[in-house]
Amino acid sequence: MPEPLPDALARVRDLVLDDQGLVRALATGRRKGQRPGWRRVELRYVDLKAGRRLQVTRYDDTQAHVSNHADAAAVLDELLAEPFGNWHVDTAAETLQLRVTKSGDAVVGVQARTAEVAADRGHDRAKTRLLAEDDPVLMELGISDGEGHVKPSRRAKYRQVEEFLRELRAAVDDAIAAGGLAPTEDEPLRVVDLGCGNAYLTFAAHAWLSRVRGLPVRVVGVDVKEQSREHNTGVARRLGVDGEVTFVTAGIDDVRLDRAPDVVLALHACDTATDDALARAVEWHAPLVLAAPCCHKDVSRQLREHPAPEPYALLTRDGILRERFADTLTDALRAALLRTRGYRVEVVEFVGSQHTPRNTLIRAVATGADAPQAEQEYAELTRTWQVTPKLAELLDR
Repeated sequence: MPEPLPDALARVRDLVLDDQGLVRALATGRRKGQRPGWRRVELRYVDLKAGRRLQVTRYDDTQAHVSNHADAAAVLDELLAEPFGNWHVDTAAETLQLRVTKSGDAVVGVQARTAEVAADRGHDRAKTRLLAEDDPVLMELGISDGEGHVKPSRRAKYRQVEEFLRELRAAVDDAIAAGGLAPTEDEPLRVVDLGCGNAYLTFAAHAWLSRVRGLPVRVVGVDVKEQSREHNTGVARRLGVDGEVTFVTAGIDDVRLDRAPDVVLALHACDTATDDALARAVEWHAPLVLAAPCCHKDVSRQLREHPAPEPYALLTRDGILRERFADTLTDALRAALLRTRGYRVEVVEFVGSQHTPRNTLIRAVATGADAPQAEQEYAELTRTWQVTPKLAELLDR
């Protein structure tokens, strides 16, 4: 049952200020009509030479900002005053989840742990790898060698896998904290990777979700090439996960699944294949979508066919600028369309451009919220530039 938000936040405050019991706290999302100063915030206690401090890691769209505080209450009160939509607090004995409703009340759930968890108070830690270099998945995929070291020629691929998993971790944590995902053994997390190719990220996502995050999960990889299905099925068999990771040969627009997925992945699907994937995600009412677009030929072609509105002709006069602008315009329109379908959407860079030029990630979490502003912005943008994105056609079928 909903309860007054100040009372619920007071419960969060008491748990976070317990420096003996707190494992980790996480603030994400936003309240209706408001936006916090940070995309997400993580809190935990660390032991320094000067004593125990509350470590606060604030995330914006590109990086993390870490600070340590002796006055935990003061910094916590500042964060509790931010309009975050969700709080997730892990302690040694229980997990508390708080979600702010549209009416401004709070829905709180508390689950006791079956076994107590010890908090990590270390400060000077090497950067945590979500998949260690000697992980069997990386070795089987040829990213790491037989001794468990990433091959020099595969460093960029390893970095791409790691950064994708960090975005997946943040998105899954947010969705679970918001109550959008609640996987159990009877109802495992269902993930579909549309256009999976050689399934590097498919296998990495399964390995992290199941072995590291400890979630019950079933993953389906979809690709139009039968060769990909045969190759990936062999990899799954050798890894011993063929009961949890399966592959089918099908196009994105005609694949049929036994159950609608909870998480839809579409990573580097070329041109309008990304639109196909986003449309299927909306059709399935998928709670979580992660899409990394590839080329954007469709809108670029439309920009060539119509004169640019004044005074923006310089943006499309030269081919290279037109292509870059088409990239931005396409993904902005995709984000707007997803918002009109009840998704909270963020477009972020998930890996540095030195590793891959296709480094934009569309991260969408279903909220069911109305977005009249997004509808107006979408209409004005398409009218101004005389373009019709493929996703709009697919959603209107």
